[in-house]
Amino acid sequence: MDTTRPETVGLSSSRLARIGQAMQKYVDGEKLAGTLTLVARHGKIAYFEPLGLMDVEAQKPMERDTIFRIYSMSKPITSVAVMMLYEKGEFLLTDPVHEFIPAFADVHVLTQMPTGIDLVPPQRAITIHDLLTHTAGLAYGLEESYIDQLYQQAVWDPLQRDPEATLAKEVEAIATVPLAYHPGQGWRYSLATFVLGYLVQVVSGMPFDAYLREQIFGPLGMSDTGFYVPPDKIDRLATLYSPSKEEGGLQVVDGGFRVTEPGAIPAGGEGLVSTAADYVRFAQMLLNGGALGDVRLLSRKSVELMTMNHLPAGVHPFDNRSSGMGLGVGVVIDLAQSRILGSVGTYGWSGAASTDFWVDPQEDLVGVFMTQLMPSGTYPLHPEVRVAVYQALVD
Repeated sequence: MDTTRPETVGLSSSRLARIGQAMQKYVDGEKLAGTLTLVARHGKIAYFEPLGLMDVEAQKPMERDTIFRIYSMSKPITSVAVMMLYEKGEFLLTDPVHEFIPAFADVHVLTQMPTGIDLVPPQRAITIHDLLTHTAGLAYGLEESYIDQLYQQAVWDPLQRDPEATLAKEVEAIATVPLAYHPGQGWRYSLATFVLGYLVQVVSGMPFDAYLREQIFGPLGMSDTGFYVPPDKIDRLATLYSPSKEEGGLQVVDGGFRVTEPGAIPAGGEGLVSTAADYVRFAQMLLNGGALGDVRLLSRKSVELMTMNHLPAGVHPFDNRSSGMGLGVGVVIDLAQSRILGSVGTYGWSGAASTDFWVDPQEDLVGVFMTQLMPSGTYPLHPEVRVAVYQALVD
């Protein structure tokens, strides 16, 4: 994508500098190692500024080509892959998942009965739409609830012990755990996108990582995005940190994914690495209605469907009343409830290491924020960055 002076696209250079000022306090306070923020408007990059370090111990500065673990920002990419197959007529979004992944043919719902916990048949089958909107009744295994404990026992623990683990084995394990509720009757952040990655593999007849590489990353020019960082790029991979509770400052953490080792499970829900320059190309493709330059991945109508709210009234992702859920992306539906600058209809997603992206069709604007701090939400980085971006609009 071309770069331009901010003023040519209705942004103030001096006001955009407030992004760096807002993030510098975290770097100076040893709360973040460094950040990389990119803002594009009208299809041109107007702000692309690294700050601080990508590796504190080695004193390596943050660079524009630094590679980041993007965790759940993998989910919108996987969802686009699903929609590409949908457009080819491979399935309908209302199709039952078990027609493609038979392991889901015999799922049950965990129900609280007067006599205790019981398992009952679902009122209907899980659909592909349920997976895209996190309304299938699956969970993640990250909380303290009974069903999350079952995920730890049936999914995470066995996979970590199995050197021969595959995407197919992971999804088959997910299908053995009871559903948290009847499909379509609630919202719960879950491993649904992992299942969608396997769906792409089954329907396309290609390994999931190969499908992404050949159908999305290659065509869009996302040369640094994938499930593995090769040896010649490892020096560009940012170090992952969390707050050090004992000493203050930062401590290096593992992060759970061996992105420098080939052969890892291609986890469509959280396994990708990428750069800001790569991810803005993906985001701009969505803003353009499914195309970037001469490359078209989706139709305008599919992007419209993906980026509208699919949840019933009163149901919100993470109980956030300002947001709805599209097909793989969160959507701003009530700006006043968000209490930050922005636009209704803005969509995007964030990652566990505090990365974030958003697309604002009203302002013809894309934002990508990269850092490597777990857990996400430790500090109000995302709202602070968005405020700093939107206050710089001057047209």
